[in-house]
Amino acid sequence: MQSNNHVLVIDFGAQYAQLIARRVRQAGVYSEIISHKSSLEEILARNPRAIILSGGPSSVYVDDAPLIDRALFEQNIPIFGICYGFQVMAQLLGGEVAKTGLSEYGRTEFTSDSSSKLFSGLDSSFNVWMSHGDSVTKAPEGFKAIGSSASTLVAAFESGDGKLAGVQFHPEVLHSENGQEILRKWLIDIVKCKPTWTSENIVENEIINIKSQVADKRVICGLSGGVDSAVAAALVQKAIGGQLTCVFVDHGLLRQGEAEQVEKDFVAATGVELMVVDAKQRFLDALKGVKDPEEKRKIIGREFIRVFEDAAKTLSADSKIEFLVQGTLYPDVVESGGGSGAANIKSHHNVGGLPDDLDFELIEPLRTLFKDEVRQVGLSLGLPDAIIWRQPFPGPGLAIRIVGEVTEERLRILRQADLIAREELHLAGLDQVIWQSPVVLLAEVRSVGVQGDGRSYGHPIVLRPVSSEDAMTADWSRVPYEVLAKISNRITNEVSEVNRVVLDITSKPPGTIEWE
Repeated sequence: MQSNNHVLVIDFGAQYAQLIARRVRQAGVYSEIISHKSSLEEILARNPRAIILSGGPSSVYVDDAPLIDRALFEQNIPIFGICYGFQVMAQLLGGEVAKTGLSEYGRTEFTSDSSSKLFSGLDSSFNVWMSHGDSVTKAPEGFKAIGSSASTLVAAFESGDGKLAGVQFHPEVLHSENGQEILRKWLIDIVKCKPTWTSENIVENEIINIKSQVADKRVICGLSGGVDSAVAAALVQKAIGGQLTCVFVDHGLLRQGEAEQVEKDFVAATGVELMVVDAKQRFLDALKGVKDPEEKRKIIGREFIRVFEDAAKTLSADSKIEFLVQGTLYPDVVESGGGSGAANIKSHHNVGGLPDDLDFELIEPLRTLFKDEVRQVGLSLGLPDAIIWRQPFPGPGLAIRIVGEVTEERLRILRQADLIAREELHLAGLDQVIWQSPVVLLAEVRSVGVQGDGRSYGHPIVLRPVSSEDAMTADWSRVPYEVLAKISNRITNEVSEVNRVVLDITSKPPGTIEWE
């Protein structure tokens, strides 16, 4: 039975369930996510200190609505409901939920009862993020309504001791003022969880898990140069030392100078054994004629594994290599349909793109972590800032930033444009302000322009700088106009095949960060 100082997030099919878990960890309390389909026995076997019920897309009063066993509320376990989870609590405990015709979406003014346990010490009015069509119209007996909005009279309630509580809004999203403080207050002040979850804990726990999984076997790690694979490799190396060999596959889809950076920075920081495989032509051949983004991702995932298998055969002259380390993160798993009830938005090369006949057992020490947690783990392991603060870069590389077929010529064009954009953003001091800045080549599109004294018919380049905390949601970065102008001028002057530079100002959702 687990230590009684962790929180279970019961997922009703909302992608924000992952974000709730992340916010709980930010409060210093370990959290993990389970499906609403888990039985009462399975939940109790995990011995949680508290439970949070996530949002979800359903209505609690319809047939087959996802619910939980009502007996869970009789186990003396503190429970907190959010949005749909709030309505589940109301329904199961005898309150009332209905479609009132007064929906609320987006930023909403919330009025709180400052005499309540949940909102004590907070302003009586603040903005929150709502997203609901149904509303709680009556709190359960024995519960006090402690918050409201213009359209929702019961937008929060709590029991007498505050250990059973819920809110209609989403405290986990940044748009909700006081959201993190509300979660912290409930977890730490009311429920009395101990804030002991730190990056050092993560390292210690994963080292134990890795040692137990691997024993005396040999391990291979696919190193991309990104923070995820670097931290995963450093963590595994700390656990098993010389049993690990890192393989860096130069698939020809990297940005300018990245292959050299991987060989220099990571090896210098860790001293790990590194094998470099030049597979540029192999990947280009496999991608020839392919335009569909999902097919690109799956081909790249398949070829990655095949290259690793070949590398493992070379390395396993003495003893067989049985494990493969990957830097898979929680958002990768969610977007590939790994969350409870989550839609498959796109396959990630290290999740949905793996072949069925995989010869390795996977080690994914970061699979339950978000990017900010990964960076903290990397800092705990002593990795240099050049690796820790590198902007996220997708495993399939530039292949999914070329909309259309991937060719050597198109890669050259995109590399030049990308390098210019990165140089100017760096000179402007925006490296850590912008979460990620993809540069996209619309390879199948051409537009008329004027270059020199003549007509041109060149490719458009799309700039996609975004701001985010976790890649689950993102907004386009407000890059100063003068910086954008420099980037555009340089690209159109220095990359002869490009005659137009455009800016993508779409948030996520509805758009994803990468175009493919």
